[in-house]
Formats: sequence, C-alpha cells, structure tokens
Amino acid sequence: MEELVVNWENQLWILLDIFIAVLLSAAIGQEREHHDKPAGLRTNMIVAGATCFFVSISTSINTFFVEASLGGNVNIDTDPIRVLQAILIGISFIGAGTILKSEDGEKIRYLTTAATLLFSSSVGVAVALHAYILATGLAIISIIINLLIKKMVGLF
Repeated sequence: MEELVVNWENQLWILLDIFIAVLLSAAIGQEREHHDKPAGLRTNMIVAGATCFFVSISTSINTFFVEASLGGNVNIDTDPIRVLQAILIGISFIGAGTILKSEDGEKIRYLTTAATLLFSSSVGVAVALHAYILATGLAIISIIINLLIKKMVGLF
C-alpha cells in the first residue's frame, strides 16, 4: 500500500505568505484601530491571513486528493474563481456586520471599515499569488485612502 507524502516545504511557504499578508494588513488595521473603528488591527490581520490561506491552499487541493487516492482514479478540478467568489461573499458578510445605521436612521456608519476589510482580503489574495509588490501597494493605498483622503475631505 502506498503512503501519502506530505509536502512540508510547501506548507512552510504558505505559512510564510500568511505571515506576510498578516503583517501588511496590520498596517491597515492599525489605522482603523487608532480611529476606534469596529474592525481594527486583529480583524484586518485575520481577514488577510485567512484569505491568503484559502487562495494558497486552493492550488494544492487537486494534488492532495490525487495523492490521497493512492493511485486511484480521482480527478478533481479546482476553480480559483469560485474560491475568490466564496472569499468575497464571506468578507462581505463580515463587513455587513460592521455597518450600522444611526438611531435616527439618517446616517450610515462604518461603511469605510467594511470596505477596508475587503481591501485587506485583497492584500491576502495578492500575497497568496506571490504578488508581493502589489500586496504592499494595496496596503499603502488603503492607508492613504483612510488617512490622507479623510483629512483632505475635512479641509473642504
């Protein structure tokens, strides 16, 4: 009987990518935390890390099931677009939980925080795809939007 081979090196690379995604999104989350928003440092870090994990592991699913069949005839096709759709739905659900309507019903609060969670998940996707420059740029853009643009709007 054949034995399933575990690819430790691949798992360590995925963990490194998750760590990178978590660090980049920590900068985004720190800005939210500093402004006392409901989804701050930890939430943004977890969103980016989990997103990175799901995208990273989706590329290994087919290989895993083929190897797990130990020579059997198993063919599973993974669809990266479906993985991204599932992530988008999950993050949207979390983001919806942060959005509040004011007591008078006139104002919506924390919509930017919900959108920032979506942005943090995009950092996770970029890291999982080894687009580290893009991931860093996304984190910087998010911070610019949340810090500088808010200050500029306040001037007018």
